[in-house]
Amino acid sequence: MQKGLSFKDRDFFKEPFNSEEIRNILKENPASEMFNFKSPSFKELGVKAESLNEDKLIELMLKEPRLIRRPVVVIEGKPYFGASQKVLAEIL
Repeated sequence: MQKGLSFKDRDFFKEPFNSEEIRNILKENPASEMFNFKSPSFKELGVKAESLNEDKLIELMLKEPRLIRRPVVVIEGKPYFGASQKVLAEIL
């Protein structure tokens, strides 16, 4: 018997995350897993990734949602950032 799935679809460009939500999604994971270092928005900042601590990464994601690796999917409390449909299908 297949377990029922429920999901919440959210456009975080229209309904941005707040700091508490990002920290709750990350839990014990580093903010760098959620941060999109390949984003043109990041390249425009002209800063080195190594110079950014956890708080600064979160602050930047709050200011510019394009810096969040998409999609953000949480399955049974575990976050997955930027996973392809194939990877998500394998997890499920």
